Amino acid sequence: MNTSKRKRLALIASKGTLDWAYPPFILASTAAAMNMEVGIFFTFYGLPLLNKKIDAKVAPQTNPAMPMKMPFGSENFQNMEWPIPNILANNIPGYETMATSFMKKSFAKKGVASIEQLREICVESGVRLIGCQMTMSVFGFEPDQFIEGVEFGGAATFLEFAADADISLFI
Repeated sequence: MNTSKRKRLALIASKGTLDWAYPPFILASTAAAMNMEVGIFFTFYGLPLLNKKIDAKVAPQTNPAMPMKMPFGSENFQNMEWPIPNILANNIPGYETMATSFMKKSFAKKGVASIEQLREICVESGVRLIGCQMTMSVFGFEPDQFIEGVEFGGAATFLEFAADADISLFI
């Protein structure tokens, strides 16, 4: 008789930009595929990742190490590094929208699932999605703004799950 229990992964998703939305959903969906029990606590800026419509953008000015490559054009053009100085990134109207569009196109071109697709895989795989009740109150969110299957609770709710986790990560 096999008495081993399922491994458990506990994640805290605290950021909601496009580049920071991928890690919790990729890790959670992968862990669920590996038959792990998974819970994600969405707090502060990570909470909007549970909205029915995700409007995550990439903010390249906050990550100067971000490589900027073009998702179109010749192979040489696509492989060029396009370092954009912060002074420009912060002052070009629409730069964030353009960078978000380029990142989404690059991900799609490489066959990477969208945030919405990864989130749906998590829901279908039984990943426990816990929306932070305090964050909801502070930022004025209402439960009907979120996808079905979200559980709402505070730190104690998450800590009960995380207390038995084999792996815990703050993202």
